[in-house]
Amino acid sequence: MREYLREELGKVPADYAEVRWEEVQRSRVQFQRDQLLALEASKEAGGIVRALVDGAWGIAVFTDPGEIPARLREATELARTAARRIRDRISLAPVEPIEDRVEAQLQEDFREVPLEEKRRLTEGYNKLLLDYHHEIVSTSVRYTDTLRRIVYANTEGTYIEQELPDVTLLLVAVARRNGNIQQAFVSLGEAAGYEFAKGHEEEALKVAKRAVELLSAESVKGGRYTVVLDQELAGVFIHEAFGHICEADFLLRNPPMRAVMRLGKRFGVEALNVVEEGYIPGRRGNLPYDDEGVRRRKIYLIKEGVLVGLMHSRATAARMGMEPTGNARAVSWEHEPIVRMRNTYIEPGESSFEELLSGIDYGIYAVGAFGGQTEFEQFTFSAQYAYEIKGGELGKMLRDVVLTGNVFETLRNIEMLGNDFQLKGGAGGCGKDGQSPLPVTDGAPHVRIRDVIVGGR
Repeated sequence: MREYLREELGKVPADYAEVRWEEVQRSRVQFQRDQLLALEASKEAGGIVRALVDGAWGIAVFTDPGEIPARLREATELARTAARRIRDRISLAPVEPIEDRVEAQLQEDFREVPLEEKRRLTEGYNKLLLDYHHEIVSTSVRYTDTLRRIVYANTEGTYIEQELPDVTLLLVAVARRNGNIQQAFVSLGEAAGYEFAKGHEEEALKVAKRAVELLSAESVKGGRYTVVLDQELAGVFIHEAFGHICEADFLLRNPPMRAVMRLGKRFGVEALNVVEEGYIPGRRGNLPYDDEGVRRRKIYLIKEGVLVGLMHSRATAARMGMEPTGNARAVSWEHEPIVRMRNTYIEPGESSFEELLSGIDYGIYAVGAFGGQTEFEQFTFSAQYAYEIKGGELGKMLRDVVLTGNVFETLRNIEMLGNDFQLKGGAGGCGKDGQSPLPVTDGAPHVRIRDVIVGGR
C-alpha cells in the first residue's frame, strides 16, 4: 500500500493531495428488557481522497483501493472547477512530513472472542438490572467493540498507519412507581481490549439501585445556588459549553464570537486551566496523529484564567496565522476531517471534596450528565441526579436538576477546584456538522461555582 499510494500521489496534477484508507471490524450486542435486539459482527472498508487546486478542495470517496487513481483525478477536476467560483482561497499551514506505524496493544483481543461469549456477558449485566427490584420495568444494555486500521498518505511525503481499538458498555435501568418513571445509567468506553467490558457487575447494581432511589427523590426547587459539579458533569460542561467555541472553524464562520474569543482575554479565575490534550494512550479516540497526518499535541485553551489557545486544522491554522494543533478528525472514511476535540479537561486544583462543600449553607451537588444543549455562549445541562448541600454536608437526593447560564459568567464564578481529577470516555460520542458519534474524552475535578441558575419545580 505504501509504495502504491506514493506512486499514485506523485502523478496527481494538484497543489496538494491526500489519501485516507480505513478498514473497520466491529461487533455489537444489545438487550432491551428481556429481548435480544442485536447480535452482529461486521467488516467494512473504504477511503477518501482530497485534492487542493488553486485554493479549492475536491473530494471523492471509494471502497476499492484500485479506484484510487481514478478518484484522485476526479477530486482534482472537482477542485479545479470549484476554484473558478470561490472567493476565500484555502491554504495549508506547513508541517513536517511523518512516517510512522502505530499498532493497537490489546490485553485481550476482542476479535478473537466468540460473539456468543459477548452475548452471555451482556445478558448477565441485563439480568442483574432486571432482577434488582420489582420496580425496575425496563433495561437497556449495549456492548460494542471496534478496531479501525487507518492508512494515511499525502503528496508531502507523510505516510502513517494507525490502529485504533474501541470498547464501550452502556447500562440503563428504568424504574416506575405509579405514574413516576425514572432512569439511571452508566456509560463506559476505552481504547482497550475485551478485558475492559468485564467486571462491571457492581456498576450495574448501582445503576439499578439509583433508578429505584430516584422514585423517592424530590424535584429540586428552582433558583440560584452555589453548585458543586462532579467530575463527569464538569467535564461535559467544559467540553460542550466551552470547548466547541474554541474550535477555529466555528470561529471563522461566526465573526461575532471570534471577536469575543480573543487570545489574551481573561475568562476565568487564576486557578482555572483548561487543556486540550492530543494523545493519551488507552483513552477513547486516541491516536498519535490526526486525520491530516499532523502529530497531536497538548495545548492550553485557558491558562491561569486567560484564553491562550484554539484548536486548529491545517487550513484554519493558515487562515488565522497559527500552528496546526492536530485537531483535524473525521468520524469515518466517508467524511473529510474537520476541527474536533480529543481529550478536553479542567486541570485539578488543591481542595478536598469536604472543603468544596464547606461554607455552603444551602446548595446543590449535581452528579452525572444526562443531556443538554448549547447555543453560542448559552448552555443548558441536565444532571443525572443531585443532592442538596445543607450546612456544608450532603443531604437528601434530588432529581430534575437542570443547569442553565452563560459559559463566560459561569467560568468567572468558579470558586474552588477539587484535587480529585477524573478523565472519562463514555459509550457515546461528540457530534458536529453531521459527523457523529466521534469518540472523545473529557474530565475535571469537582468544581464549585457560585450563583448558578438551577431549574426545577
